[in-house]
Amino acid sequence: MTRPSVHLFTDGACAGNPGPGGWAYILRHPASHHSREDSGAEPDTTNNRMELRAVIEGLAALTRPSEVRLTSDSKYVLDGLKTWLPNWKKKGWKTASRQPVKNQDLWLRLDELIARHHVSFHWIKGHAGHAENERCDQLAVEAIEALRAR
Repeated sequence: MTRPSVHLFTDGACAGNPGPGGWAYILRHPASHHSREDSGAEPDTTNNRMELRAVIEGLAALTRPSEVRLTSDSKYVLDGLKTWLPNWKKKGWKTASRQPVKNQDLWLRLDELIARHHVSFHWIKGHAGHAENERCDQLAVEAIEALRAR
């Protein structure tokens, strides 16, 4: 059985670090051109947590195992998934300097979600005119503004 192919674009934003933060994703099915967007916010968080949440929420929205092309401007997320995560797991969730991994709760959830899919990782420069990245940033910032308005 072949897995459906999807593109996942993500971004996180924070007004202060820490401070109120937002996350957003766009899921696109290239064959049908169907897209789905979602976003959310938290009152007291960090930019790295919002970058992670964007990927988590996007992957969690998939209803079946998929071929996922993940595009992000977050080297923290992409380096973490490609390089650091396997080593953290081997070392009992400790960094190379034997410190506890920051945001371990989110990395654990992301590890569960990644295991369901075949994910390729693609870095793009943030705020450089990439249409989906700009849209995700806009959605994340709007989520922060909506949180503040409540």
